[in-house]
Amino acid sequence: MSMYGRDPWGGPLEICHDSATDDDRSRNMDLDRAALSRTLDETQQSWLLAGPGEQGRKKKRYVDLGCILVSRKLFLWTVGVLVAAAALAGIAAGIAAAIPRHQPPAPPLDQYTLALREALMFFNAQKSGKLPKHNNVSWRGDSCLKDGRSDQSFRRDLSGGYYDAGGAVKFNFPAAFSMTLLSWSVIEYSAKYEAAGELGHVRDTIKWGADYLLKTFNSTADTIDRLVAQVGSAAMSPGSTLPNDEYCWMKPELIDYPRPVVECHSCSDLAGEIAAALAAASIVFKDNRAYSHKLLHGATTVWKFADDRGRRASYSPRGSDAAKFYNSTRYYDEYVWAGSWMYLATGNSSYLDRVTDPKLAKQAGAFSVGKDYGVFSWDNKLPGAQVLLSRLRLFLSPGYPYEEMLRTFHNQSSIIMCSYLPVFKSFNRTKGGLIQLNHGMPQPLQYVANAAFLASVFSDYLEAADTPGWYCGPHFYSIEILRSFARTQIEYILGKNPLKLSYVVGYGKHYPKHVHHRGASIPKKGGHRGCREGLHWRDSNKPNPHIIHGAMVAGPDRHDGFKDVRRNRNYTEATLAGNAGLVAALVALSGEGHGLDKNTMFSAVPPMFPSPPPPPAPWKP
Repeated sequence: MSMYGRDPWGGPLEICHDSATDDDRSRNMDLDRAALSRTLDETQQSWLLAGPGEQGRKKKRYVDLGCILVSRKLFLWTVGVLVAAAALAGIAAGIAAAIPRHQPPAPPLDQYTLALREALMFFNAQKSGKLPKHNNVSWRGDSCLKDGRSDQSFRRDLSGGYYDAGGAVKFNFPAAFSMTLLSWSVIEYSAKYEAAGELGHVRDTIKWGADYLLKTFNSTADTIDRLVAQVGSAAMSPGSTLPNDEYCWMKPELIDYPRPVVECHSCSDLAGEIAAALAAASIVFKDNRAYSHKLLHGATTVWKFADDRGRRASYSPRGSDAAKFYNSTRYYDEYVWAGSWMYLATGNSSYLDRVTDPKLAKQAGAFSVGKDYGVFSWDNKLPGAQVLLSRLRLFLSPGYPYEEMLRTFHNQSSIIMCSYLPVFKSFNRTKGGLIQLNHGMPQPLQYVANAAFLASVFSDYLEAADTPGWYCGPHFYSIEILRSFARTQIEYILGKNPLKLSYVVGYGKHYPKHVHHRGASIPKKGGHRGCREGLHWRDSNKPNPHIIHGAMVAGPDRHDGFKDVRRNRNYTEATLAGNAGLVAALVALSGEGHGLDKNTMFSAVPPMFPSPPPPPAPWKP
């Protein structure tokens, strides 16, 4: 029994028991002689001739790296050089990092992004109530803090929200539509808002409006029997000298006259629009679970009120302020519009069942062709609902039993897009190229901005669905033609028009200076405090002392003419609804590519497994 290894001399190392035989010892002696007869190299000879101490010292001159022996001096020198080189590299990198680099300048922002930043500022100027510190409108302050509580028949807080236009009335119908439209644009284009640095701004804008809308009814209850339609009064009876928001011309910060609250008990259109606004906002704020749930509960409550058969009526009865300024012509379009948003916010198929009911579509005007067909506005929500439901069909394809009606809405959306093209002459145009969606009537730009948004978002839907265009009868048109329509209309608003005038205040070099706006027309200090004393500023030919940044004024007439006169609201007044459409169109056109978020809209919609269609009826001879 033996164990072998190799000794320093190159021969075998044998450990044996004393019981080895003579023949074994003889053979081992022969092996030892063979090992001793080999020629030793210099290292081995030095170890053999050296004494024990000297041999140890010789070995320390080398470093055993496993497979090779390296001179100790060479090894230490190499390690030292590497450490020094690393230290020098670190020092050099630190110096290089400390030296300021001359990076190439960022590409300039496109005109739509620049205008977007301006347009959002208008909502800051329209805020009512206790203003946040970051409102960034130096000439505005807290105002109308006692709204609601000062009305002895109401006595609840209604501060906050937005003034509608150049006065101080809070009309909740167009305000709710404005919030719905802004929410829609955020859901589709949050990445574009973020790229423009305005995502936080627009979310704050929506939240300010949504918080106020929750005050207009008992949002903690499951059922309600009334809803606030308006705060303030714009009634103007002949010979009346009663102070109100129309009779007086004063800054909202100084208002001290009574501001009545107008409630309604049967107002399906208003309730439907508020439901749509809160439902859409709940999708925007889905990252804040508690707030989103609060919004959605409010939307559900007010939807029940809207859908109550015993309360179906318009919010704007004849002779009311609402009928004069924001008359609602029907309420069935709000059912389709609000029902669509309720389905998207909840995923509850009962809402989709409702909005795809052909009877409701007929009542909403989907199958009638009139001069206003396809004109999207605070009064007519059907075109927006048709485009929104086309999105559902393009991206989710719910199938039976919804496919037939969704296909109809999709086809109708295509017809609306065709009507925007000059070749079909559905609408007149000015010589400067502005489409006349309101048929030459005053204040055209709000309708133009809404149409530009619908055209942009519909073309983005088609591109995201890998569809290069759409048909108008037998003719095929590319999505670029639709985008070109949207761009040319918005560029007209931004200054590419016969007057070379930007209709967005603060954008460009030339824009209206006499905007019909009480707060902007009266100096912050030294202004008149009385109800009628501010008329001096209303009638002045001097420019407004304050620039109301981002306000899109009412616009030109049908001959491309414009009068920059403060008293003429048909030219120089800006509104919430008009600016909401402008913001939506600008963000859709900004940046590169469609930038559409396909999924967030459907975050609450469960996976859809279409039911098979019913079998055909049995054949009868």
